[in-house]
Amino acid sequence: MQDRALQGVHVLDLTHHVAGPYCTKLLADFGAEVIKVERLQGDPARSLPPFAGDGPHPERSLLFAYLNTNKKSITLNLKTHTGRSLLERLLADTHILVENFSPRVMHSLGIDYDALSAINQSLVMVSISNFGQTGPYRDYKAADIIHYALGGLM
Repeated sequence: MQDRALQGVHVLDLTHHVAGPYCTKLLADFGAEVIKVERLQGDPARSLPPFAGDGPHPERSLLFAYLNTNKKSITLNLKTHTGRSLLERLLADTHILVENFSPRVMHSLGIDYDALSAINQSLVMVSISNFGQTGPYRDYKAADIIHYALGGLM
């Protein structure tokens, strides 16, 4: 197999739905080893159509399959001590962590950048959110149409 641009880079994927998983899909496509951490119920994208064979099933979502190609996957409950300690063990070999929780979630779980960089000082953390991590809109919810309107495309 030919060397790829990101071969040897380890990514921890704490993303869900579409934007975050697409980001980490691109990293995986370029050769990074991506470990996707799903909540116990699985990524919500598993319930989104279209489904292979037209039958709704968590293992048949074509959107989920597309967004998570070339990734490894585990489930962790980050609200428990065990889940967080397993995450910390994974961080030892991680170069990049990508998350797309709402602002304040990582901090409330005790796994914000300050806590994670204390475990792995060379960690690069990417946070994807609707309106950024700070500022007056940071807690606002958004959909495509909101971004089109605010961005001037509408």
